[in-house]
Amino acid sequence: MTDGPAEGASGLLDALYEDDNAVLRALRAGVSAESCDGEGTTALYLASVADLPGTVRLLLAAGADPNRASGPGGGDLPLCGAACGGHAEVVEALLAAGADPGLREEFGFTALRWAVGLGHARVAEILLAHGADPDLPGPQDESPLLVAARRGSVSTVRVLLRYGARDLTRALEEARRTTDVERELRGTLRAMYGDVADDARVRRTPVDGGVTLTLELLRDGEPYASVDRQTGHGAIATLLESELGLRAPFEELAARALRQGDPGSENWLVVVGTLWERGDEETFQAAAAWTAGGDPLRRVLGVDVLARLGFRDGAKPFAARAVPLLRELAREPGGVPAPRPAGEPAHGPVDTTVATRARRALGQYEEPTDGPANEGPSGAR
Repeated sequence: MTDGPAEGASGLLDALYEDDNAVLRALRAGVSAESCDGEGTTALYLASVADLPGTVRLLLAAGADPNRASGPGGGDLPLCGAACGGHAEVVEALLAAGADPGLREEFGFTALRWAVGLGHARVAEILLAHGADPDLPGPQDESPLLVAARRGSVSTVRVLLRYGARDLTRALEEARRTTDVERELRGTLRAMYGDVADDARVRRTPVDGGVTLTLELLRDGEPYASVDRQTGHGAIATLLESELGLRAPFEELAARALRQGDPGSENWLVVVGTLWERGDEETFQAAAAWTAGGDPLRRVLGVDVLARLGFRDGAKPFAARAVPLLRELAREPGGVPAPRPAGEPAHGPVDTTVATRARRALGQYEEPTDGPANEGPSGAR
């Protein structure tokens, strides 16, 4: 193992930015796979951060240590660098070569902590499958589940729950607390840079059945600082309540579903699936009341809940009352399009008219209609 730049190291480091053949030539010429630059950053770490899986495999095969700390003061780990970037193939290669998913970088960060904090659900799943502890706390004694709930990544929370994460109560408190992601992000930037009201730009990117909301500070029209989170906090709160056996009030669930204004979002789908599973008289009454209200999107929510309410083992306990109500709604002339919030991207071609959704709901009861039918929203899981 070298402690600093070795003879020929620069050739290997330069080869990283060419191609795998150049790396292979350098290794065959005798350059150590453990080579590092003048700051102690190893070739393996650089290849891991740059998402070069072929190069990573070559270096590992030539003897590079997947657990060797890198950089000034030895504060960086290849596995953490790959996890931070969401580089799933590199993470798999490092783990296959013996990388320890429990090792900590400087300040107490593990690879799993990086993955969940940035919403890289696939990487989190790979780490957990290779033995990462789903409850190992990171900085500030925060569990991965708590961090994932703050991030708002529904898929990451689901992965952690599948692998037995237990910090449910604190994670639920965090998910319930976050109801306005943009306001949260502005508060974060304000604490770091002062008033951000006039020079901040908001970007919304569809991801993970929701939206990644990025708030950027601009200087001369160019971003110089940014923070981002996903928007699945409503779905996460609902999932965690189910895990804990808690029953949230109907209006709280409706508020979560309607938060993004999108029947294709995880916030909507998880709420609808949870209400389907409740399948009781109180839920039927709430859904029927929503269909009779004046808010078009809330009416669609009521329709979607009625579509499979209480379905279990072939039983459709509310068919006698739901079908006549849905038939009446399906006859509305074209329905009233339910609006999306300004700037909020759609997650596919979701028709949000009450009449169309009612016709689709009737399809779940095997009621032929003149309109299209499909399976409606997915369940809670």
